[in-house]
Amino acid sequence: MKDGFIKVAAATPEIKVADCVFNGEQILRYIDKAAQEKVKILVFPELSLTGYTCGDLFLQEALLASAKAELENIAQHTRKKQMLCMVGVPLKRGSSLYNCAAVLFDGRILGVVPKKNIPNYSEFYEMRYFTPAPQQAGVIEINGEEIPFGQSLLFCCKQLSALKVGVEICEDLWVPHAPSTAHAVAGATIIANLSASDETIGKSEYRKMLVQSQSAKMVCGYIYADAGNGESTTDMVFAGHNLIGENGSILAEGKLFQNEMVCSEIDVDKLMGERRRMNTFPAEQAENYRMIDFELELEQTMLSRKIDMRPFVPDDGEDRKKRCESIFAMQVNGLAKRLSHIGAKTAVIGISGGLDSCLALLVAAKTMDYLDRSRKEILALTMPCFGTTTRTKTNAQLLCEILGVTFQTVEITKSVLLHLQDIQHPVDSYDATYENAQARERTQVLMDMANKTNGIVIGTGDLSELALGWATYNGDHMSMYGVNASIPKTLVRYMVEFAAQDAQDSRLYHVLMDILDTPVSPELLPAKDNQIAQRTEDLVGPYELHDFYLYQIMRFGFSPKKVYRLAKYAFSGVFSDEVILKWLNVFYRRFFTQQFKRSCLPDGPKVGSVTLSPRGDWRMPSDACARIWLDELAEL
Repeated sequence: MKDGFIKVAAATPEIKVADCVFNGEQILRYIDKAAQEKVKILVFPELSLTGYTCGDLFLQEALLASAKAELENIAQHTRKKQMLCMVGVPLKRGSSLYNCAAVLFDGRILGVVPKKNIPNYSEFYEMRYFTPAPQQAGVIEINGEEIPFGQSLLFCCKQLSALKVGVEICEDLWVPHAPSTAHAVAGATIIANLSASDETIGKSEYRKMLVQSQSAKMVCGYIYADAGNGESTTDMVFAGHNLIGENGSILAEGKLFQNEMVCSEIDVDKLMGERRRMNTFPAEQAENYRMIDFELELEQTMLSRKIDMRPFVPDDGEDRKKRCESIFAMQVNGLAKRLSHIGAKTAVIGISGGLDSCLALLVAAKTMDYLDRSRKEILALTMPCFGTTTRTKTNAQLLCEILGVTFQTVEITKSVLLHLQDIQHPVDSYDATYENAQARERTQVLMDMANKTNGIVIGTGDLSELALGWATYNGDHMSMYGVNASIPKTLVRYMVEFAAQDAQDSRLYHVLMDILDTPVSPELLPAKDNQIAQRTEDLVGPYELHDFYLYQIMRFGFSPKKVYRLAKYAFSGVFSDEVILKWLNVFYRRFFTQQFKRSCLPDGPKVGSVTLSPRGDWRMPSDACARIWLDELAEL
């Protein structure tokens, strides 16, 4: 529960149709198993106490009485289990019979939620037995106690205000106005669905899509427990397709035709954060809802869900390919619009032989092809100075020749030396002035060449560099259009690799692969034996870590402690806890002190959910203090 993580489970027990005692025993077995695994919310299928396929037996008093007795037994079994359980059961209220979800906690029945949408088509004929949920909530008497009864019940954890659970039953999800929509608007962050959805060709994919879609629209967690083997096959077959979703993603999915329990952890703090940042998500409207409290002990939730080391980069190769294709398309369309709108005759790029300028050049080449213009209208400049190595210079030239762009070398060593002399700076003092003089001279050359050729300067800096402020102010920090501005370094690498794999020319493949193999470096310090003297990641830290921090902080607004916890989990066995904490401190310090550079960024296309444009997703005062964040890290 700490950090907002709630361990949840959907369980499909073995059942025997109409044997409530046997079914109750199987439910108790799963409750015990879930308790051992520290599950806090456990959902069973629709009518799991009797079986969904009882038919006219639902009209038999013996079956209903047995189900009610077993329900009380199960409720007692939940005592001191620290677990909210939802069990499917038919219950009488007045002269009507309802298909219900009984919500159990610590030996009690907290509430009963009846099914609202009763299917009576195709193979379903529930209206023969069950009454739809009444419009108004009320109570139902069970063993002499009045229990809250109705659709508009939310189960709320006192210790974690973000944890509010709503319930719907099977068909409720499949209709245009699902009850879970109202539950989420009333404040529910987790929806439990007790289901008995029979299996037909293609239905599992559709079911999965429904859970993904509903959890995304409602910005909620969704636990879908499905009936499985054991139900009667007179006319239907059930596969136990259990699903756990969170805001459009599937965290866990059960195998078809294997009765089992699937578990994962839903992050309710993240869900609440997402709702806060979406000004179109409705304000809570819970005036017709009854809030039923329950209490859970606060404890650390062990994580089993996947936490990606590279959240910007899809794991699956095919998904990664599609991501790269989409990003290239967005970059190309953005640059094409800018070039066409202002009538630029050339696109001027500083090419270093590194990853970022390589990607920018590839984008520019694709853009000229898209516009049906000659690639010769791209002016690629290499500007060697003190730290330039033969490897990067050669790769830059080869890349330009293979792509067929206009290539020019402008040696800036003399200009920089003269400038250092003018400002009386020792040429052997390798400080920030020494380094930045080179970066600003390169930018001056690019800007003036753009003027000379009636063109614009294409920026090469990436999102990771912007986050860390790893750019020379009014040097590589500046351009007329930054095509890589919202692409993090880890993704830049895969973009270049994708271009290499997609290359029709073997020469292009080999030069791109060598660029990928070159250490990331600004090459601003004198080379040693023609080898790179600076490695960026030695100075600011591993980009894998920084991109991870950037995603968790910017996308979800997580606290430093939570980011640290997630990083330890994601990078277990890759980086030590000390290394993770060290570079997390560096990230926060640099992120806050370097905001002034981001306050005046050039235009650039937004391609993902995390950007730092002052005109787009990120507005931050340049003089904001990092004290709160750094103090929290100091406590770790």
